Amino acid sequence: MAGGEGHQIKIAILPHRLYNETDIMAWAEVEKARRRLSREEGTIIKDWGGRIPIALVYPNSYYVGMSNLGVHALYSLLNSYSQVVSERAFWEVENRNSRSPALCLESQRPLSDFAVVAFSISYELDYFNVVHILKASGIPLYAADRDERHPLVIAGGPCIIANPLPLSPFFDCLCIGEAEPMVPVMLPVIAEGILGRRSDLLKALASLPGVYVPQYYSGKPVVRQWAKNLDDFPVASAILTPDTELGDLYLIEVERGCNWGCRFCLASKAFSPMRHRSVDNLIAQAELGLKYRKRLGLVGAAVSDYPQIEELLLKLGRMGAELSISSLRMAPLSSVVLRELAKGGARTIALAPEAGSQRLRQVIKKGISEEDILEAMGRVAEQGIKQVKLYFMIGLPSETDEDIEGIIKLTLNCKRIIDRQQTGCRLVLTISPFVPKAGTPFQWLPMTPPSILNRRLSLLKSNLMPKGIKIKGESAAWSQVQGVLSRGDIKLAEVLANIEEVSLSGWRQAVEKCHLDIDFYVHQRWDTDQKLPWGMIDLGTESEKLKLELERALAQH
Repeated sequence: MAGGEGHQIKIAILPHRLYNETDIMAWAEVEKARRRLSREEGTIIKDWGGRIPIALVYPNSYYVGMSNLGVHALYSLLNSYSQVVSERAFWEVENRNSRSPALCLESQRPLSDFAVVAFSISYELDYFNVVHILKASGIPLYAADRDERHPLVIAGGPCIIANPLPLSPFFDCLCIGEAEPMVPVMLPVIAEGILGRRSDLLKALASLPGVYVPQYYSGKPVVRQWAKNLDDFPVASAILTPDTELGDLYLIEVERGCNWGCRFCLASKAFSPMRHRSVDNLIAQAELGLKYRKRLGLVGAAVSDYPQIEELLLKLGRMGAELSISSLRMAPLSSVVLRELAKGGARTIALAPEAGSQRLRQVIKKGISEEDILEAMGRVAEQGIKQVKLYFMIGLPSETDEDIEGIIKLTLNCKRIIDRQQTGCRLVLTISPFVPKAGTPFQWLPMTPPSILNRRLSLLKSNLMPKGIKIKGESAAWSQVQGVLSRGDIKLAEVLANIEEVSLSGWRQAVEKCHLDIDFYVHQRWDTDQKLPWGMIDLGTESEKLKLELERALAQH
């Protein structure tokens, strides 16, 4: 890694924490970490002497976190620097129930032993875990209460890029953008200032592009940073373990971003512009991956849009790879791609119509027709795929019961096509409530109330489940919580700090205690001229363009 060598870093390392042998709970944590390590391939173990110790924290379970390619990318990137030792920590159900501190896997040390604690945050509902991790660690929850004795606590990830406000009082600095261009700039500043005055270090970090330091915010826009050439930064599974959902896959990032610009989608804004890796780069990654796993998982927002997708899959097929793709777009959907996936052992295909009516697909700018959807289903059925997952959203702007009827009719038509072509293929629907995301054209719009969402989900279940179609519906109540956090401001921090247990009742009690107006955040349409809580973040899309997209969407009513 360019810039990874040459920094002369001297840092005081705390001695390894000693555990009392009677502390059964602590020893159980240590033993569990060691058992996990024994089943991993690719783990990086470094001596702490003279290095900056950085704890990489994913605020959810190991099972979930190790399926996240971003964790692998950060782990590899940080450990590519000889002066850094980076270790991983997760938040398990056992930690939550016992309120015991998270330990880093590699050394079984607590977070308080590290110079830097770096959170990777992908989902709003993990905000609760962030707070409880910090509380259990003994590190002061609020950044303003920390001094030179405490680690530097930082965060990044999709949620932080879009709207860092709800968590901002808890973090010394927040990274607005991708790690690849930011880490090489931040590490020398951290190395130079980590043993000095905390205020000096924070001021130095605040001067860097893409770094938001709430205590020293200058008032200027914080411009999102992104990697120009993905081939410079290979991203693939760094650690292989059977103890995760995707344990039989070697994951490879094919692309980043999305060109389609669906109006509800954060990925196309937070990770623009669309960038692709070269075929040669991907083949080199695949050659490495096939030494460890038979199956390769190709990851991206719209992998089927990769310009040389047919060439890539044909080459991988000739290498003997079994294949899985994270996302396929219904139009265009190549028969060659489907054939190679089927030959490569793919048993499940996931497709996202998002809405049941053409009008509503135009509202969200999905860019596909019912003809596209049915044609795609026919092509999938021809390949002998055993399961088709269809992703739909309910509660989209301007949605009516007629649009729900559209989902029912479209799904039944898809099932008829599958049944004509083959037997034994299951159809599974995943139904998610629409949640407005910061930085998108729909950021000003409210959510549909949970009562209506629940009624519409029941309508889908009562009409489709008797036909043998499985339906997985996300909780309307929890989606509303997600909506509050997505469009939240700094007032949300007080609520998060006051939650005693991660439950809907715990959330409601904290909201009531802090006198937070839930209706304002999720059930009110905001004026496009009002100042947004996350207005200091520059994602790279002008506000006027977002407003224009909103006007075009609402014109489809």
